[in-house]
Amino acid sequence: QVHLLESGGGSVQSGGSLRPSCLASGYTHTTRCMGWLRQAPGKAREGVAAIDGDGGTSYADSVKGRFTISQDNAKNTLYLQMNSLKPEDTAMYYCAAAEAYYSGGYFVTCGRYNSWGQGTQVTVSS
Repeated sequence: QVHLLESGGGSVQSGGSLRPSCLASGYTHTTRCMGWLRQAPGKAREGVAAIDGDGGTSYADSVKGRFTISQDNAKNTLYLQMNSLKPEDTAMYYCAAAEAYYSGGYFVTCGRYNSWGQGTQVTVSS
């Protein structure tokens, strides 16, 4: 069973920065796809950033150039560096994990997210 624990959220003013982290246990990052998703009150949950089984990264258009996803395999920790924060970034941020599928030793694709953290709140004031 994968266990994910987020921390590092908080309240900042517009233009500020935060760096939430997600400590993972029960598996290794080298065999999993990881991602950050967020949900604002009254809105659907949306993907923010993801890192796949080959280390490739992807971002929602709304955060490109401002957010950076990274992982430290030695610490089993996933990070989300958030710069130039805007009030519309206010949400509960969740860490999630999925299976990474390989063929012939090469990464093929990620499965659906099947493990979730409890979330960390990010609030950006104008």
